[in-house]
Amino acid sequence: MAINIKVNGRDWPVSADPDTPLLYVLMNELELKGPRFGCGLAQCGSCSVLADGVEIRSCQTVVSDVGARAITTLEGLPELYAKQKGLATVPAMHPLSQAFVDEQAMHCGYCYNGQTVKAAELLAKTPHPTEAQIRAHMDGHICRCGSYPRIMKSIQTAAAAIVKEG
Repeated sequence: MAINIKVNGRDWPVSADPDTPLLYVLMNELELKGPRFGCGLAQCGSCSVLADGVEIRSCQTVVSDVGARAITTLEGLPELYAKQKGLATVPAMHPLSQAFVDEQAMHCGYCYNGQTVKAAELLAKTPHPTEAQIRAHMDGHICRCGSYPRIMKSIQTAAAAIVKEG
């Protein structure tokens, strides 16, 4: 039975069983590298993706539950950002990805996908988040390396860059 899902702006026919976790479809059938298997219990956030702009944990969402929702993975964030900002060209990286590099927030990479996806959700809704808003929004995303101060700085840096762009 083929299931059609929309991922990063493209329609994909998927041959997986309807009860297959979305994460496995993204990793194995679509060969995407952003969403990662972490805990498998929707506790760490490494498998996070956006469904119509709202974060979901793909390890606990079965592919048949996706329906017509537009799924955006880490790889699709630049295109989503360009669409949200009305840009004529898609940037090579989302401002959050650039900020993670600039602030040296990525260490082992375990949390990078989830932290970036969740922060993109925040910045799409709240262009000037306070530190308290960032902390509250990012709650539930685990960083094995304890890089939380650098992650915070990355989100603040990206927010400033996005506001500066207009």
